[in-house]
Amino acid sequence: MYKVALLFALSFCLALAKHEQYNGFVLYEVKVANEQQARRVNALGNELELDIWSYAGPTRPGLVLVPGPMRQVFQREITAAGAQYEIQVENIKEMLDMEDRLLAAAEQRSNRSDSRLSFDAIHRYQAVDDYLVKLGKTYPTVKVVSAGKSFEGRDMKYLKISTTNFQDSSKPVIMIQSLLHSREWISLPASLYAIKKLVVDITDRDLVDKIDWIILPIANPDGYEFTHTNTRFWRKNRSTGHMVGNVCLGVDLNRNFDIKWGSQSSSSACSETYHGKGPFSEPETAIIRNIVLEHVNRLELYFDIHSYGSMILYGYGNRELPSNALTLNVVGVRMAQAIDAVKWPANPKYRVGNSAMILNYMDSGTATDYVQAVSVPLSFCYELPAYRNQNTGLNGFLVDPDFIEQAGYETWQGIKEGAKFVLEHHRSNK
Repeated sequence: MYKVALLFALSFCLALAKHEQYNGFVLYEVKVANEQQARRVNALGNELELDIWSYAGPTRPGLVLVPGPMRQVFQREITAAGAQYEIQVENIKEMLDMEDRLLAAAEQRSNRSDSRLSFDAIHRYQAVDDYLVKLGKTYPTVKVVSAGKSFEGRDMKYLKISTTNFQDSSKPVIMIQSLLHSREWISLPASLYAIKKLVVDITDRDLVDKIDWIILPIANPDGYEFTHTNTRFWRKNRSTGHMVGNVCLGVDLNRNFDIKWGSQSSSSACSETYHGKGPFSEPETAIIRNIVLEHVNRLELYFDIHSYGSMILYGYGNRELPSNALTLNVVGVRMAQAIDAVKWPANPKYRVGNSAMILNYMDSGTATDYVQAVSVPLSFCYELPAYRNQNTGLNGFLVDPDFIEQAGYETWQGIKEGAKFVLEHHRSNK
């Protein structure tokens, strides 16, 4: 018992030490009155190389993480733009330390009675990898596929869930992926919950019998591990082929797909939205492309799960609309209503729409846009809520363990509603 307590204390101290790089970082809320102010404020992200957590628009404030030495410059630029700012967190390190304490305490309280992954923790890469392998050995409907290696050599596994081993060409395929952006931890429980409801605890038999599923829980394994061991808010992958000197490595995988590549992203390797040297320059995005193209003739619905913002978004990131935008919006609204019916009252209702119009900024090279462009009928980006517990103040990408299972549960309600639409309207019905 003493050794266990000692190890826990030691790991906790190490966790505290890893957040020193964020000591003095300030989280600002920024409010704008019009689109002109929004464009100016949002442009500061690239100009000052700041970490924009959410983009400001006339209907919602933005959140920006600013290093302590940049405070005065940032405040001056915001004021010059005519916008308003308010400090949400004076020192983000305190929130990071709190997240560590809450997650560690929740894991200790866990009453797991078997080897299933629980929903009281954010599980590391190896735990998820081992779980996928175990599912493949335990359930005949599950096939574990090793799709290839990440930049640092981690195996990228995904599940194929099917009662007919993907041999029935009349069945539609639905794909779910999460953690393309490595710091968005709360997106992982959404994928794991979907696996639970399709494999372990099936309550909607039609969704298993009549649909084939592909689920890739960790789309950016190197970046994800790095958020646990080094830099909590790391967003990109860990590719070193783009470094400037010995700094600024990594590519934003959600700007690396071959759809308007490079037009609404950054060419600076130091930017959070750096698009890489070319479309699919990264092994992680090439793997996702290969999965999509292998099943493109039957792939009817695609989910790229992110956080945060309580939004269901569809293409395109340059404000152009797909030819079936009306259908995308109808399905998005149905999914949002299903989530809103079970969401926690403190969280906002989901908004649905074109990504550029809802987010108040344009982007390019995204997974959702690429999948839509290769003729998959329904392609969506989910932005899960940033649950804020008034007692802890955790917000943004930070995870309160109380919300982990709820995030999985409510997101599954939306996915399920989308799947029901597919059963009614998929291509082989026509």
